Amino acid sequence: MAKEPRNKGENRRQDGERRQAPRRRSLGGEQIEGRQAVRELLVAGRRRVEYVWIEESVQRKGVVEEIASLCVSRRVPLITATRRKFELATRSEGHQGVLARAAALREVDLEELVEGSGNPFLVVVDGITDPHNLGAVLRSAELAGVTGVVLPQNRTSLITPTVAKAAAGAVEYLQFALVPGVPNALLQLEKMDVTRIGLDVRGKGSVYSLNASEASRVALVLGAEDRGIARLTAQRCDRLVRIPQVGRLDSLNVSNAAAITLFELARLRRPPENS
Repeated sequence: MAKEPRNKGENRRQDGERRQAPRRRSLGGEQIEGRQAVRELLVAGRRRVEYVWIEESVQRKGVVEEIASLCVSRRVPLITATRRKFELATRSEGHQGVLARAAALREVDLEELVEGSGNPFLVVVDGITDPHNLGAVLRSAELAGVTGVVLPQNRTSLITPTVAKAAAGAVEYLQFALVPGVPNALLQLEKMDVTRIGLDVRGKGSVYSLNASEASRVALVLGAEDRGIARLTAQRCDRLVRIPQVGRLDSLNVSNAAAITLFELARLRRPPENS
């Protein structure tokens, strides 16, 4: 029996549903602002740079002079922009009169993020929405030797110009995986034999109780600024730990807490020194 033809109203409704389907968010990072961030973009040389702008009143000395020299050596167009044009283009505070446009940061699969390093050292971000906090976390992560960062598609700031500036160039050296949800990503990490350590004020153990075995293949899970790690995310962690405090305030800023814990894990991962 032949199927009855759909009416035009049904066709329009289904077309509308297809048009309204949510688009997958990209990692971002196309616009970079701030002198150190732009300098590291050029030094790293990991992605194509379309152009660099320097605002007309900025003196070309120090880091700015180095940026200009790198543009010449990398054959990147260097443009002097009027103050008005520059201000209209910038999207962060304290841009320091320098910005660049580049190809988006490359994303990798979670499996590649783990297996691409013999002993993965990951940061899993679950709900950090303040771009300054996320940028500061990424800066500490790169300095501590983190091999990859896991970001959820939603509920977390991605690599905006403010994040890139606060990270001071760290985004150029880190690898990123975007995942639909953190809890499922943690299940995948468990199957890949990665220890999942959640940093939370409700943790029963101290960050200083972690051992070298736990730190050898590890993912540090960081929660939102206001409520910490989500309930289901916490359930998927092997351990919840906290930073011992003696003062009267409730907790540290998430970026400060992350830095302390990342460098403790980095210390545990170092091979013992010869006596």
